[in-house]
Formats: sequence, structure tokens, C-alpha cells
Amino acid sequence: MRAITIPEPGGPDALVWAEVPDPEPGPGEVIVDVRASAVNRADLLQRQGHYPPPPGAPAYPGLECSGVISAIGADVAGWEVGREVCALLAGGGYAERVAVPAGQLLPVPDGVDLGDAAALPEVACTVWSNVVRLAGLARGETLLVHGGGSGIGTFAVQLGAALGATVVVTVRQAKHERLLGLGAAHAIDYREQDFVEEVRRVTDGRGADVILDIMGASYLARNVAALATGGRLVVIGMQGGRKAELDLGALLAKRASVAATALRSRPLAEKAEIVAGVREQVWPLVAAGTIRPVVDRRLPMAEAAEAHRLVESNAHVGKVLLTV
Repeated sequence: MRAITIPEPGGPDALVWAEVPDPEPGPGEVIVDVRASAVNRADLLQRQGHYPPPPGAPAYPGLECSGVISAIGADVAGWEVGREVCALLAGGGYAERVAVPAGQLLPVPDGVDLGDAAALPEVACTVWSNVVRLAGLARGETLLVHGGGSGIGTFAVQLGAALGATVVVTVRQAKHERLLGLGAAHAIDYREQDFVEEVRRVTDGRGADVILDIMGASYLARNVAALATGGRLVVIGMQGGRKAELDLGALLAKRASVAATALRSRPLAEKAEIVAGVREQVWPLVAAGTIRPVVDRRLPMAEAAEAHRLVESNAHVGKVLLTV
């Protein structure tokens, strides 16, 4: 088969579409013939040599895919050859075939194109596990989402709105209309406006109950300032750096909390538990059309370098897909 390999870390041109050995299903695994994969920020970091795959994962990038089951290993129940699926991966989605632990498979939701389904697993599992399972977002609360134009952002806006929260999003002015159309109640241009002041203004001074943050260090102090009393800040990315000073006094005064999480490195059992929760609680919303995959564009897998350039430019809204 062919896959996107990284012979040497570097820029987008470090990605090479090459012949590699076919995967074999181990116990508890299936082989998925890939129809599409999606580009995530973690893939860019892996290409640069900063985010190696966890032990046992394929060396190729790709944290999610959609396709058709072509082989089943021992000890797999509930799935059959020929079934259309999408999957959460620890790596290997940028390929024609990938071995997937059965606990990380999801059926393609009703009404969703098989290719477009590749835009869902990683964002659905990340957003649900952090915003709902960890932070406990409730109806009537305010959710602040940073990086609203990303795959994570566009999904979080839709899920928050579907759960009855008021969603506030930071995003470039040019993308405001798209995010408001997805269910955001307020959009803040992070380059021209102070998001702390804006969040306070639209919440009558109360602040955000839950903040989903991809920036990390550069936003830490302002995120704490933007929290409501009892607020929950969840950090899932470090685009703004790794280290910052945390004012514990400000946190204590608000009886607030800060959590930092990652999905890729979790044990298989934890990932399977998250996938099961997404299937139970989120997939009905997708099947009903309340949440939909947001796809900016589709490119052939062999053009992965161009897809990485696009994501690095931040010119997209939603997911950039790579198709086989």
C-alpha cells in the first residue's frame, strides 16, 4: 500500500507519498481501507519532529479516518467486513489502509457522506471528553471557544449550542459569519478586541463557565480573568507556548479550576470509553443534522504537503480532508 511518510522532519515538503508494508490486524483490531483522513495540528507537529507517535502506533501521520472494514482480527465482535466506519487513531490515517483497535471504531452517522465522516472522530472525541465529560458544560452556561475556525472550534460551537449553552468564540473577523451560522451567539476578533472584556460584556460581567483553549501559556492569565465563579478552564493545546505564571489567588477567588488534557496518548481502554460516550451522546445529534461535519476542502492524499500549508496559514474553516 501507499502512505504519507516523513523520511526527515521538516516543512510540508518533508511529506512523501510512498510504498510501505500492508498492515495486519492484531487481536482486537480491524483493517480499514481508508476513504479519507483529516489534517490536525498534531500532524503538523509530527512532521516537524516535535510530536512522535506513541509506542505501537503507525509511523505515518493521521489521527482519524473514514473507510470500509476489509479484514478483522481475533477477538473482535460487533463489526463485519464491508461495514462503513470512521475511526479515532493514534496515527496512520494518511495511508490507504490502517489497523484500528475495534474500540475506536464508530459507524458512519446517518446522513453523512463516507468521506466527510473523516472530519468527525478526533474533534468529536476531543470536544465531548473535555467540554462535557470533564468540564460538565450544562444548559444555560456560557462556553468560550478559542480558535473557532478550526476543526475543534467548529465542532465545539455546534455541540455547545446543541446542549443549550451560550457559545462565545474567538476567531478572525473574516470568519465571524460562518461561526455565527454554526450556532455561536457572539464572535470576538482576537486580533482587534480584548476577549476578556468582550466575554464580560456579553455575560453581564459574569464571565465564561467553561473555556476550551488551544493556546496555552499566552492565554493563561486572560483565560482565568475571563472565567466565571466556579468556572472551568480546559487547555488542549500549546500554540501560544508551554510555560506561564498562574495566579492561584485569582483562581481561588473564583473557586475555579484548570485542567490540561491530551487524547492521543491515552490508554486504549480510555479511548474506547470516550468513543462509546461519543457514539451514545453525540452521534444522534449528527444523525439528526443538529451537528454536521464542517469541511473546508478535500485534497488527494498525495497532496498532503499542500494541505499542511493550508492549515498552517489558518485560512481554512473546519477540516481539510485528504482523500484516497
